Amino acid sequence: MDVLFGGMPRIGHGVGPLLAAALWPAIGAVAALAPALAMRGFTVDDALIAVRYARHLAMGLGWCFNAHGPSTDGVTPLPWPVVLMPFARAGALVVLQRAQALGMVVWVATGASLGGAVARVPRAPRWAKLAVFVALALSVPVAAYAASGMETPFATGLATLAALAYRRPRLAAIIAGLAAAFRPEMAPWACVLSVALAIASRRSAARVLLCGAIALVPFTSCALVRALVWGHPAPLALMAKPGDVGQGVVYAAVACIVTLIPVLVVAPVALIRSPVALAIVVASIAHVGAVVLVGGDWMPFARLMVPVVPTLAWAAVLVSGHAHPVSTALRSLAAVGLGLVLLLVSARVVEDGRDVMADRTALIVSARPALAGFSRVAGLDIGWLGAATEADVVDLAGLTDPEIAALPGGHTSKHVDAMFLLSRRPDALVLYAPRGLPGGDLAAFGLADYPRAVEARLAHDDVIAAHFAPIAWFPLGARGAGYVLLRADETGSIGR
Repeated sequence: MDVLFGGMPRIGHGVGPLLAAALWPAIGAVAALAPALAMRGFTVDDALIAVRYARHLAMGLGWCFNAHGPSTDGVTPLPWPVVLMPFARAGALVVLQRAQALGMVVWVATGASLGGAVARVPRAPRWAKLAVFVALALSVPVAAYAASGMETPFATGLATLAALAYRRPRLAAIIAGLAAAFRPEMAPWACVLSVALAIASRRSAARVLLCGAIALVPFTSCALVRALVWGHPAPLALMAKPGDVGQGVVYAAVACIVTLIPVLVVAPVALIRSPVALAIVVASIAHVGAVVLVGGDWMPFARLMVPVVPTLAWAAVLVSGHAHPVSTALRSLAAVGLGLVLLLVSARVVEDGRDVMADRTALIVSARPALAGFSRVAGLDIGWLGAATEADVVDLAGLTDPEIAALPGGHTSKHVDAMFLLSRRPDALVLYAPRGLPGGDLAAFGLADYPRAVEARLAHDDVIAAHFAPIAWFPLGARGAGYVLLRADETGSIGR
C-alpha cells in the first residue's frame, strides 16, 4: 500500500505516531466488518447464476449456464465467474458461501485501506473522520452487498483504491477501469474520475486524455470479448431487463439517500477548495446518471450505488478539512441520524434481508428430491433452480437465454407464450406464488396467485393447462410464499 499512498511512520519515530497509524485502519476495518457480519445472511438469486457458470468452468464444461447447453452471456460482471472458478469445485451452496466469505475479506481490506488513507489527512478533524466511519457502518446497502456473494465488494474495493491513488492518475485510471470491468455501468464513472484526478494533479492535456482512455480499456475489452463470442457488445441482461429512465430516476434518488454517505459531500464551497474531493463527487454524479439511464435495478438495497459509496466517504473526509466545523457537524449529524432512522423504520426489511440465505438454502434443499427426476425445468428465478438441479433450465426471464431475452417485455414479463415454451420441451414448470398453499390444494391456484406477468400468462393458458399438472409446493421463508412445481403430462389444469 506504500506504493499507492506514501510511507508509513517508521519504528523509532515514537509510539504515538505508530498507534495513530494503526488506529484508523483498525477503525476502518471494524466499520466494514461489524455491519457486514450483521448482514451476512443476505444474498440474491442472481448470485447463484454466476456460481453455476463458475462451477461449469471449474468442471471443464465451458462458459455455459446449462451443462450441455450453448455458451451464453449470462453474467454481467464478466470477470466474476473467473474469480470464483478456483473456489467452485463444490456444491452450489458451498461455492456461494465461499463467495460471501471472499467478499467479506475484500470489503474489510477496503475499509482498512480507507482508514489508513484517512489517518494521513491532517486538516480533517478527528471527530469528522470518525463520523464518516459511523455513517459508513450504518449504511445497510454497503453491508448487505459485502456479504451477498456478488461481485459488488470487488467493484467497491477497486473503486476505493482508485480514488485513494489520486496522486498517481494513471494508476488510478487502471484500477478504476478494472472496477468498470466488474460493473459495466461504472464505465462513465471510471472515465470521469480518471480525467478529473489528472486535472486535479495538473497533468498536461495529453495525459488527461490518456488517463480517460486507459480507464475505458477494461470495459472496452469486455465489450469486445462479448462481441466476438456472443455477437453483441453489451451484457445480455441489458436486453433481458430493458431500462426505464423514470424508474432509474426514482432508484437513483432513493439510493443517494439510503446509502447515507452522499449527504456528507453536499458542501459546494468546500468541494471547490478540495480538487480531489471534487473529482470524486463529479465522477459519482456521472455514475448516478449512468444508473438512471440503465433504469436502476430490481435487487433490494440500492446495489448499483454501493461501489462508489466508500469513495464518497473519502471525499467527505477531504471536504471536512476545508469546511466550517459547524457545517461539517450538521452534515455528520444528518447522515448518522438518517442512518439510525432508516434502521428503525426499515427494521423488518433488514431482518428479512438477513434471512434470505437461510430461506433460499431451505428452499433448495426441499426442492432437490422433487426436481431430481426431471431433465429440463422452466422457471423465472433461475438462480436457486440452477442450484437445486443439474437439469437444463429454461430461463423465462432471458438472463441466460438470448432468444428469450430478445422477446418483448421486462425481467418478469417476457412474452413467452405456451407454444414457445412447449417448443423448448420442458418436463417441469416452476411458478412463484406470494401466498401459501390454498387449503392444501395445488389445483386451487388461480391467476391472481401468480403476480408476475409471464407466470400469470402461462398459468392462465389452456394449452399449458392441458400439458402440466401441479404436483408439489416448495415454501420460501415464513411468510407463506413459495413455488408450485408442475409436471408435464396430459391431465390436470392450472389457473382455471
